[in-house]
Amino acid sequence: MIVDRYDPVNLFALVPQLQLHMQPELAALDHLLDDDVLFSQVKADLLRRFPHSARKGRHSTPVEVILRMLVLKHLYDWSYEQTELFVNDSLVFRQFCRLYLAKAPDDTTLIRWANQIQPQTLHALLERVVHLAHQHTVTRGRKLRTDGTVVKTTIHYPTDSSLLGDGVRVLSRTLRKARQVLGEMVQGSQHLFRDRTRSAKQQVKRILDATRRRGPQVEHTMRDAYEHLVTTTHATVQQAQQVQTLLREQTTEAAVSLSKTLTLFIPRVQQVLEQTKRRVFAGETVPAEQKIVSLFEPHTAIIRKGKVAQATEFGRVVWLDEVEGGIVSRYEVLEGNPPEDRQLPPSLDHHMNLFGHPPRLLTGDRGTYSPQNEQYAEKVGVKQVVLPKPGGKSKAREEHERQAWYRRGRRWRAGIEGRISGLKRGQGLERCRNRGSDGMERWVGWGIIAYDLRVIARTRAA
Repeated sequence: MIVDRYDPVNLFALVPQLQLHMQPELAALDHLLDDDVLFSQVKADLLRRFPHSARKGRHSTPVEVILRMLVLKHLYDWSYEQTELFVNDSLVFRQFCRLYLAKAPDDTTLIRWANQIQPQTLHALLERVVHLAHQHTVTRGRKLRTDGTVVKTTIHYPTDSSLLGDGVRVLSRTLRKARQVLGEMVQGSQHLFRDRTRSAKQQVKRILDATRRRGPQVEHTMRDAYEHLVTTTHATVQQAQQVQTLLREQTTEAAVSLSKTLTLFIPRVQQVLEQTKRRVFAGETVPAEQKIVSLFEPHTAIIRKGKVAQATEFGRVVWLDEVEGGIVSRYEVLEGNPPEDRQLPPSLDHHMNLFGHPPRLLTGDRGTYSPQNEQYAEKVGVKQVVLPKPGGKSKAREEHERQAWYRRGRRWRAGIEGRISGLKRGQGLERCRNRGSDGMERWVGWGIIAYDLRVIARTRAA
């Protein structure tokens, strides 16, 4: 049964000799999280865990504790294990999380509750936080700057050979488990469970070694190793398909679970086989949107931003809107690597819906420029549109961009680069440690919510 909160206890009053107290910033954040709207939005998602969570079952970890521990986790970029440890060990954090004298929830329990909160709820939470910033005069929504960044997924560097090796390893591991589940049904069919992992590893190593050598034999060696690896992977996929047919005839929980695993991974391995044949044997250049770069994080996109240090990144593009006062008012996890100029109108529309008026100043980098974007911004009432035009410019355009207000807008836009850097270093937005597309949404959403709450609390405590 979902519980709202524990009975209040003042831990600081129990040990007055220690003279414990929260830091001003943490105390201000403590008051912000008393907001009923934030509480009710989180509770609504937690109530969906089971049909009768609202009135039946043993008492859950209180909603208030879950909300505050998740904010604390992303505020300091802790792991779930660290969050459990630090909250358990600190009287200040216990008081902040409203845990009092109870035991902190295990890290696995906190993970399960965190996964109950849906991506759309996090967008609603962020909008509420922005409203709180407006109420406390941290921002008025008079300026808007936008930019995108890449949040990496937790994957190894993708190559066709390593992905094929991953596929053989995962399918073979699942086949071993299926053999135990099927038992006597597969007597005389031991060939279905042949483990080809060692053979695949040998070919992956041959390919890796060949890439480090030079000479006329290298290309022949790599092609031969790829042929063996593709054959091995194809044979493993055929085994998995036959075993999956047998599993579907079973009704046990273990058989259903293994069948779902095979349903998930077989198409992904087949896609890796297809892209390997096209690239290695047919000599095609496979478009990025047709590639899969991870069997475990298939939503990962191939992103090229023209950076010298990192020419190619693997993750998701996250588009950010920031208003004056250092408040990130919106984020959007994008599919693939879309053009930046398409992101400006949605940012402007969201800003007007959120604040009820257009910003006085709208600014972005060269990627967001287009004549249509400038015209749209002026049409909805933006007085100062600062979107530098890339490439060659007419004399009139150069004079337009030399105006004092335009130069001030460009200087203000540069601040979002520092904001992105701070989010990556402070809230862990450099790399997502959650799994799946929804996990990426939760990772980015909680990080930005925690950051905005800190900005508001810091302003109130000053």
